[in-house]
Amino acid sequence: MAAQAELGIDVKQNYRNSFLLALGSNASDDALNNEVILKAAVTHINQSGLTIERISGIWRTPAFPAGAGPDFANACALASGDLSAAQVLEVLHQIEAEMGRTREKRWGQRVIDLDLLAAGDLVLPDAVTQRHWQELPLEAQMRVAPEQLILPHPRLQDRAFVLLPLCEVAPDWRHPLLGQSVSEMCAALDPGEVAALRAMSAKP
Repeated sequence: MAAQAELGIDVKQNYRNSFLLALGSNASDDALNNEVILKAAVTHINQSGLTIERISGIWRTPAFPAGAGPDFANACALASGDLSAAQVLEVLHQIEAEMGRTREKRWGQRVIDLDLLAAGDLVLPDAVTQRHWQELPLEAQMRVAPEQLILPHPRLQDRAFVLLPLCEVAPDWRHPLLGQSVSEMCAALDPGEVAALRAMSAKP
């Protein structure tokens, strides 16, 4: 509750009616250029019918899988807006297209990557489908992507590059299926994965 009070976040009100977003770019080997792209994405989001209420600092993260491209600049945001989850995803995809992203290779180098991580405690489409995508072997993850919106993002609990910045903006958001807060999921991460991340700058 202390972290919640410090951030001024009312879990019952804000998390229920808002969206958790992940932002990433590994457009080039120039880390500062990738950071500039994230800042541009924030501007696009704020002009799209969404309002970013809280934004994390920017983190530098090795590309996954190893050798897939330059390091990423990553951040997370808490956004609000009078949109459905499906509409938010559509907005994010539109911004990606406007910023020059093409979807040629799964987990390839990306000018911009905007993910909808969660919409309050909404579970889509259902718990069984969620579990399927959570448990999908890595080899299959690299080949296939869901054709429908899955919320919360099925692998957010496994990814340091998501949880560390997310802990800055929504530490008390609780996964509706796992029952764990962002802070708890962050504490359970492999220390080696956490050590691979580096804080780059203050908020974009």
